[in-house]
Amino acid sequence: MPPKAKAVGKGRAPAKRKLAEEFPPGEVLTDTGKKSWKLGAPIGKGGFGLLYLADQNSDKPVGPDAPYVIKVEPSENGPLFSELHFYMRAAKPDLIQNWLKDQKLKHVGVPRYWGSGLHNKGDKRYRFMVIDRLGTDLQKKFEECGKKFPRKLVLQLGLRLLDTLEFIHEHEYVHADIKASNLLLSHKDPNQVYLVDYGLAYRYAPDGVLKEYKEDPKKCHDGTIEFTSIDAHKGASPSRRSDLQILGFCMVQWLCGRLPWEDRLQDPLYVRDSKIRSQEDISDFLSKCFPPQEKPDELQKFMEEVKSLDYKDTPPYKKLRSILQNGLKSIQAKDDGQLEFTHVSRVTTPPAKKVTKRKKAADKTGENDAEGSSVKKRKPSKEKEVNGKKESSKAAPRARKGDKKSKLVDMATQTSPGLARQTRGRKKVDS
Repeated sequence: MPPKAKAVGKGRAPAKRKLAEEFPPGEVLTDTGKKSWKLGAPIGKGGFGLLYLADQNSDKPVGPDAPYVIKVEPSENGPLFSELHFYMRAAKPDLIQNWLKDQKLKHVGVPRYWGSGLHNKGDKRYRFMVIDRLGTDLQKKFEECGKKFPRKLVLQLGLRLLDTLEFIHEHEYVHADIKASNLLLSHKDPNQVYLVDYGLAYRYAPDGVLKEYKEDPKKCHDGTIEFTSIDAHKGASPSRRSDLQILGFCMVQWLCGRLPWEDRLQDPLYVRDSKIRSQEDISDFLSKCFPPQEKPDELQKFMEEVKSLDYKDTPPYKKLRSILQNGLKSIQAKDDGQLEFTHVSRVTTPPAKKVTKRKKAADKTGENDAEGSSVKKRKPSKEKEVNGKKESSKAAPRARKGDKKSKLVDMATQTSPGLARQTRGRKKVDS
């Protein structure tokens, strides 16, 4: 078992991880079930190691249409080890197939786990895991669509994710990091969506026993800061309501283009307090995101329902689905199984009210965090485009706390760039 990763506190630099060396195509790895897998071309890399095309071992080389991928990282690293806990307990093919049969579903968006093990190369040891190969990610689609999805598409994605989250939750886990870059389309069917990256997945009910709500200052703001739940901002372990709150924030962003707190993602206390205020008056929050004629009634009802949940409550998945389905009916649409990623023309959101200099000065002197310490306002920094995303040119705290890995790099033209997203690593969490 690898050493437990230290919690990342404010101002503490992440521990360095060793990088995996690149294996040549044709390298054979044997899992704990004695099944042999052959590596193909590497198709992505991240902070933990490498991602390869793969297939069951045979005399044939692994081609560009291989149905599997294998994640490989040095055995002493933590992110893949954390993901394995989830995949081995909840993503075996028979478990997924039985769930689909019981729920009378055709699809659930969890990649299937096919095997894992340790592999020795020279004097080094590596951990690996075999899962389904997937395609491009929704963040790329979001950017291609002008950072705004059609309303029908957003509601369809919400319905698919409710099915996926219910499956994950019923198997004692929460995901805790739902976002477009962690949602991948199927490699063969672009109308199916999979939730990936279980590096922050948390076992909230081991052996059916729910864990208690407890805030830990060392864990404040875990996740991706623009979407993470209020529970996570306060340092509490994620719960089922946390996943649904994150999904709500995602759907709002996908539909309107940006969340109100995205102007100051480098200030986690500001983001936390903005989210708390958003839940105090959800109608007012949505009025800040949408012009009056586009304010989605179903998102308000969805978020109000999630807001009513206590930490340990089982979410009303059926009711939440009904809310989104009624949203489709209100626009004379239905979930026809087809995901259409079309460009949406923007409608200008209501302008912000002007604030006088006297009011600004008063706000500045009166702005405090929950512990009473002053929260300084930051000057807007210049931004530059990096991999299609805006990043500050100033040295400042990272917008995604806990996201210690490097950006994924697509390394093969014969596969979708979105596959590289599957290499995301996270710090180890309680399993």
